[in-house]
Amino acid sequence: MGSRTPEEHQQMRDGPKPISQALANVAKPRGAFPEDDLGGSNEDDADGDENAESAGLSAAVVEANKKKKRKKPRKKKPMKECNTVVEDLKQSSPPRVLLSSLFPSEIYPPGQLLNYDENLVRVAGEELRSNDRMDTAFLNNYRQAAEVHRKVRQHVQATVKPGKSLSAIAQEIENGVRALTGHQGLVPGDSLLAGMGFPTGLCLNNIAAHYTPNSGQKDIILKRDDVLKVDFGVHVNGRIVDSAFTMAWDPTFDNLLASVKDATNTGVMAAGIDARMSEIGAAIQEVMESYELEIKGKTYPIKAIRNIAGHDIKPYRIHGDKQVPFVKNSSLERMEEGEIFAIETFGTTGRGYLKDDVGIYGYGRNSDINFSQLHHPAAKSLLKIIDENFGTIVFCRRYLERLGIKNYLPAMKTLLSSGILHSYCPLSDIQGSYTAQFEHTILLRSSVKEVISRGDDY
Repeated sequence: MGSRTPEEHQQMRDGPKPISQALANVAKPRGAFPEDDLGGSNEDDADGDENAESAGLSAAVVEANKKKKRKKPRKKKPMKECNTVVEDLKQSSPPRVLLSSLFPSEIYPPGQLLNYDENLVRVAGEELRSNDRMDTAFLNNYRQAAEVHRKVRQHVQATVKPGKSLSAIAQEIENGVRALTGHQGLVPGDSLLAGMGFPTGLCLNNIAAHYTPNSGQKDIILKRDDVLKVDFGVHVNGRIVDSAFTMAWDPTFDNLLASVKDATNTGVMAAGIDARMSEIGAAIQEVMESYELEIKGKTYPIKAIRNIAGHDIKPYRIHGDKQVPFVKNSSLERMEEGEIFAIETFGTTGRGYLKDDVGIYGYGRNSDINFSQLHHPAAKSLLKIIDENFGTIVFCRRYLERLGIKNYLPAMKTLLSSGILHSYCPLSDIQGSYTAQFEHTILLRSSVKEVISRGDDY
């Protein structure tokens, strides 16, 4: 989920200040929005919460194994590896089987583990490995979220074809995430335990980021010559896995997808403890812009988009305080041990600069804003619902309406005008251009770099 960059590609310095309440951190605004446009009509863990127990993890399979018939004493068989999937249970299609029932040990597989090339001593020290800042519970939350992401996206890649609507795709993704995490999010607090890390992004062609189907909008049907970016997040106990990929059905766009995938992998390899943002951005841009694309006999250079960036991720907060540009830049910032980053890149056949488009993607909570002077009863009621169900997780209109909330637009306007909420709008390049995106979440552990969202697909 791309982080909007300020002019001249400089690092944002005005991030939200931490407060003492739980779930106090919040994503930064990613763009202006039309004050009179709420995306359609409607008439009517913070860091101190490291030890929160992961909810919804069933022990049913383990209990069932204890109740096997014992007619005769038998020699005990050695136990399988802790992350072995139960053989007599398989994931359904579409994915609806609770993930913890497939992993009765509740230990989930790691992502891709990469050594730090610039400091080989990091992988040699046993003491360093034992002192890894990322404890078992932390890693397991991230790995569970990543496994959910892989299973859901595999189904999307296998089933999404031209002729399908964007609203149906979004619903399929979000239903899968909620089923596999075991949290439907229909009661207060449930979606804060696990579920969607932000609304499903489904962006076509020149729209690069931050579009999701909402009520009041005409549903969009996929066509064969569309280029679709699929960007969604999964969280477990506030640990958000942010990963994205691009789909196209016309081989004309193969080089566009290849360039952006190559660029993202370059960024993943360049990232690491003490890595400079300026060097990562330069390496990504060089790789991406070595490609070109031919459309109907005309050749287009593929450009790295310069006003959107990768970012670090905080608990319950998709955008932290650091950005990872994928163009040459003068940032003096470095990556640090223990940080989590979304390494993402966007390529385009257009100008390489995004502007705000029509509509609203979603909303984020500015919890550092004092709302003691909020006197609008409906706005207070809506804010209570938002705090109980989303906290600082970005949400959209679909999520409110799924909870049965109606006639909320006047209250939403009050919360927006007071600064308690901010909105996110779609970001687009020029009409007629095509954009692509690939993204991975990486964990900078002390001993290794873990590409937590890596799968067989990308």
